[in-house]
Amino acid sequence: MGVEALPLPRDWDQMTPEWMSLALAAHHPGVEVESVSVDLRDDGTNRRARLRLTYAAGQGPATVFVKAADPAHKELIRMTSGMFHEPRLFNSRVPLHLEHPTVYAALIDEDNYDFVMVMEDVIARGADPRDATRPLTVDQAAAGVRGLARMHAKYWERVEGHPDLGWLEPFVPWNGMEIAPLPAALERLGPDAPPQVMALSIGELIDDIWKPYIRTLTRTPQTLLHGDAHIGNTYLLADGEVGFLDWQVARRGNWSMDLGYFLQGALTIEDRRRGEDELLGIYRDALDLPAAHLPTPAEIELGYRASVAHGLTLWLCTASAGEFWQRPDIALALAQRYSAAYADLDTASAIAELSR
Repeated sequence: MGVEALPLPRDWDQMTPEWMSLALAAHHPGVEVESVSVDLRDDGTNRRARLRLTYAAGQGPATVFVKAADPAHKELIRMTSGMFHEPRLFNSRVPLHLEHPTVYAALIDEDNYDFVMVMEDVIARGADPRDATRPLTVDQAAAGVRGLARMHAKYWERVEGHPDLGWLEPFVPWNGMEIAPLPAALERLGPDAPPQVMALSIGELIDDIWKPYIRTLTRTPQTLLHGDAHIGNTYLLADGEVGFLDWQVARRGNWSMDLGYFLQGALTIEDRRRGEDELLGIYRDALDLPAAHLPTPAEIELGYRASVAHGLTLWLCTASAGEFWQRPDIALALAQRYSAAYADLDTASAIAELSR
């Protein structure tokens, strides 16, 4: 029986040694798992666990990271991301050209709107997962920028019609965020919050800032996007390489989405102000594209300025929801960073220029 025929377990205790042996077989032929135990469980929008393995035969990883759908959040995922994008991306076996965890098995049950992924535990490789409370330095962010540029360049204007990525959806606006109680988030931003942000209503944030920017993503050069490249989906390796986790929002669209969302949230406000011009140059230099396709420095700057719309909207809405989606300290730190960037980069005028 191949891995595609494996039944989807409904909880971690259903991942038996026999099941896990088949899940690992493609990467570790002949391996025979003897025992499976739960080291760590962390349920959020999806269910996640680190499982510890022992072996009766062959050699495999001592731990694996497993991700599965959470029934309580299926409708949220359906609205904002797409249940099957991450497993489909790794089942397509397209090279991503940046650091990411190895995926041993990705199983989809479309009838029950469910999935399970068994992947590398990057902690075992010395990875240091980051979040907004532990930002990157400018030099560390440069490694992430180069990785995104490598991936973007490989699929630049080649993602539509790609034989293995035909399922990949365009990045388009979704509905639902307009119910967020925005004043609750604005109250938390603090005394340094830009007046341009404090004056926003939820309707203006969604209809005048976020949606106009998102609509530009499919009118400009298309590439493969991570789609959710905020710092909480990154990790740092000992050699300085930055890896990207959680590809559930993978889409096709304009490069600016990934670049801006990553940089504006991964750096402190001061480091972003100090280093962003250099980092935009690093991104352009790392794009391995023919001269006719390479965006000009002015085009990169304009797209980057406009891209603040996405991080600003998502993290103000997240911060308004208390602990429902994210730890409040993380949501607030990101809302503050994207708010400062919105004022610093005059995002409103950049969106207006891109939308012409």
